Amino acid sequence: MSQVIIASQLDEDYNQVIRERLAPLHPEAQVIGVPVGVPSDLPAHANILLLRPINVRGYTAPDTPPPGWPYGAQWVHLVSSGIDFYPQWLFNGPPVTTSRGSAADNLAEFALAAIFAAAKHLPDIWVKDAQWQFTALRPLKGTTLGLLGFGAIGTSLAQKALALGLKVVALRQSTTPFGLDGVEAAKDIHDLFARADHLVVAAPLTEATRHIIDRNVLASAKPGLHLINIARGGLLDQQALLHALDNNQIGLASLDVTEPEPLPDGHPLYSHPRVRLSPHTSAISTRSKEEIADTFLANLERYVAGLELSNLANV
Repeated sequence: MSQVIIASQLDEDYNQVIRERLAPLHPEAQVIGVPVGVPSDLPAHANILLLRPINVRGYTAPDTPPPGWPYGAQWVHLVSSGIDFYPQWLFNGPPVTTSRGSAADNLAEFALAAIFAAAKHLPDIWVKDAQWQFTALRPLKGTTLGLLGFGAIGTSLAQKALALGLKVVALRQSTTPFGLDGVEAAKDIHDLFARADHLVVAAPLTEATRHIIDRNVLASAKPGLHLINIARGGLLDQQALLHALDNNQIGLASLDVTEPEPLPDGHPLYSHPRVRLSPHTSAISTRSKEEIADTFLANLERYVAGLELSNLANV
């Protein structure tokens, strides 16, 4: 494969990182910036498409592809890990790969930061005057971390949690062993919620997992559970969560994702005293340019060599 012409929806500073990394290996390669959104009128000679999420901020792509799709594209690479931000027709043409795993450490660190903040009462214990009141802070060692989903994010988080002395119990759809000593398998989702002090949602959103965390599951929770969602808002029934918070079944919810995104002004999750809401930022880091380039360029070498691509979308 001699021709490498990449149509990229990434911002220009991201494209420039890829160009600089490509130059020593493939000096003839080109990276051409194209508009975000539904890909249309791509350069005829472009054989690779770098695609940003489409179905975001309330926008939904048409059910049918644009005229001419897939143009000259022979491979589509998604800069996100999940596939739920894209229309179904995208997966009916050239091979589609994802950036699965590229932000795993970022997401794991964010979840761990949320756990530390809850256990150590941050930022509530910061003082502004001489009226100091001591607060008993909860240790993490010996508490139980629950993981719903055990891919790259779950693996990274489990490694970090075990090093801190937490117990780790996990549930995944696959029967594949966790491959990490110290991780115990939950019997089912109710068992997972009943045993965890902090529970991190890191599962993919599919039709089978939509609202998998419903009123019945939340009713199984260990009283005072800290629920952390860094995956997708659609995994969680938000009305059921508000009910569980008001009934003190859930002690705290740290949510980096919601459904929809953003939530409309006035939504009760904004003002609930035991909800900590962040704007779907846990995967973004000061090294995101390099992390996205790492995953894409590793697959590019496979494409050029005629090998099967890794991280193929699991539709």
